[in-house]
Amino acid sequence: MILLIIGLILFLGSHSVSMLAYGWRTRMVAKVGDKAFQGVHSLIALVGFILLIWGYGLARQEPVLLYTPPMWLMHSAWLLMLPVFPLFFAAYLPGRIQAAAKHPMLAAVKIWAFAHLLSNGNLADVILFGAFLIWAVADRISLKYRPATPVNGAPPSKYNDLIAIVLGLLVYTAFIFWLHGWMFGIPLLK
Repeated sequence: MILLIIGLILFLGSHSVSMLAYGWRTRMVAKVGDKAFQGVHSLIALVGFILLIWGYGLARQEPVLLYTPPMWLMHSAWLLMLPVFPLFFAAYLPGRIQAAAKHPMLAAVKIWAFAHLLSNGNLADVILFGAFLIWAVADRISLKYRPATPVNGAPPSKYNDLIAIVLGLLVYTAFIFWLHGWMFGIPLLK
């Protein structure tokens, strides 16, 4: 469990610099340059991501059950996950979805984490998905008090919303039928 927690601290911590220390981040970028800062940030995030995946995998080998979700909550998670991938793509494809959601990546993370909390009741699940949910809520609140970091994405187009929806639904379908089982060892369809 310790690797999961260290991984979460590194991954979410590196993604919280703008939220918690915007002035420090700005000074560091000015001092070392944007590319160097992004390089160190990316390295810390990558190490954290690897540790949280490894730690989560180890924690799943000896599960500590906190609650057993009823079957209808597991099915509700599938429904909640439907907008997650379109929102993810909309973060990089400027259009009406991006404008309406304001911060579609954070909306996607919040929905993803909440859906997984509904359908998973082990301690490692609660720590992983709960941490992401808390982080996404805190980051969204902090955006009311600091400038948003620009997201590099596609140029604006009247087709971006359609592309986000189609790509999102294709990825969602791939996760249901194959990717979730292949990537996480938990097939959704048996």
